[in-house]
Amino acid sequence: MIYSDFLGMKLSRLGFGCMRFASNPETGEIDQEKVNRMFDLAIQAGVNYFDTAYPYLDGKSEIAMAEALKKYPRESYYIADKFPGHSLPGPVDNIALFNLSLKKCNTDYFDFYLLHNITEWSIKVYEGEEYHIIDDMIQMKNEGKIKYFGFSFHGGPKLLEEVLTKYEGVFEFVQIQCNYLDWTLQDAKQKYDIITKHGLGVWVMEPCRGGKLANLSDENKAILRQFSDNSDASYAFRFLQGLDNIKVILSGMNEVEQVEDNLKTFAEYNPLSDEEQKTLFEIAEGMKSSVPCTACRYCCKGCPMELDIPYLIECYNDYKYAPSMMSSMRIDGLDDDKKPAACIQCGQCTHACPQGIKVPEILAELADLYEKGPRWTKTHKDRGDAIRKDLEGK
Repeated sequence: MIYSDFLGMKLSRLGFGCMRFASNPETGEIDQEKVNRMFDLAIQAGVNYFDTAYPYLDGKSEIAMAEALKKYPRESYYIADKFPGHSLPGPVDNIALFNLSLKKCNTDYFDFYLLHNITEWSIKVYEGEEYHIIDDMIQMKNEGKIKYFGFSFHGGPKLLEEVLTKYEGVFEFVQIQCNYLDWTLQDAKQKYDIITKHGLGVWVMEPCRGGKLANLSDENKAILRQFSDNSDASYAFRFLQGLDNIKVILSGMNEVEQVEDNLKTFAEYNPLSDEEQKTLFEIAEGMKSSVPCTACRYCCKGCPMELDIPYLIECYNDYKYAPSMMSSMRIDGLDDDKKPAACIQCGQCTHACPQGIKVPEILAELADLYEKGPRWTKTHKDRGDAIRKDLEGK
């Protein structure tokens, strides 16, 4: 197992993500025996970092993780958990909710604790005076119940820079979605550089883009076979091994075979060659349906609605690859007069664009994708109701 040094700690570069445990499709119950086998295998090979979150698997992930870890000494592994501010139904007793996670995880403290899913929408909750989330979590850290404080992030580079500047000295690490596809599609490179510039550690989620980079097309598989017969996933992980400031790479493993393959990849440091990386980037470009916006912002200067067009095109490109609630949440964070539907189709942006992008058409399509695609609204309500119920029954 390869390790990284983070503030004197020896962290396994491969972290065990606890969001995708196998469960019975009829009952929803987690296959605890399989979880135990996977954890045993991972721990024997040197994995020492386990990541869960309050909402994962309808609140069952924390319990399943704790059950699998209970036979091991607490000082032999690190637990990461997350505060579900993005899921709150309104202001709640944050300390009670935090303590509920401690109880479910069968621990007195969290080694790593994150504000879950900061975006342009959820930052309004995390910073809301009536919620006082950050202050309460700092209190938990001062009491020794949080060793290292960070946040997971799904927003754009501009917001990331603003948060890290405003809260300089508060956070020690940031978890971002990073892989060879999102290196450009979701500006992961820029986010990685921003976090590194601020002197914080980078944690990675979605290294295989929800499994899409672990199961490439037959054509792309054949391209990679020129280098080796290793799994598609191994190339995604080796891409990240080459980034020095990435301390932990989380993999949401749900099968023993996945654990075995990942352990093989992380048995030794083996970053991509220049030719392998070039090939991966070419594969990534072929997977996209992106609008080639360079964020020069010429289009914004004469926009009568003062829309942040490059930001909206970022959201559009993400929608075109894979519509998700995360994409909708970024648009949710905008005022109505700054959402794509606010475009009046004047066309000045197209005339100003050096790339000749037909911006009004793009924004009209984005407005339709946003309206008809996955929305955070219902999931937020369901999770908020679950939090209320949990706190009432604590």
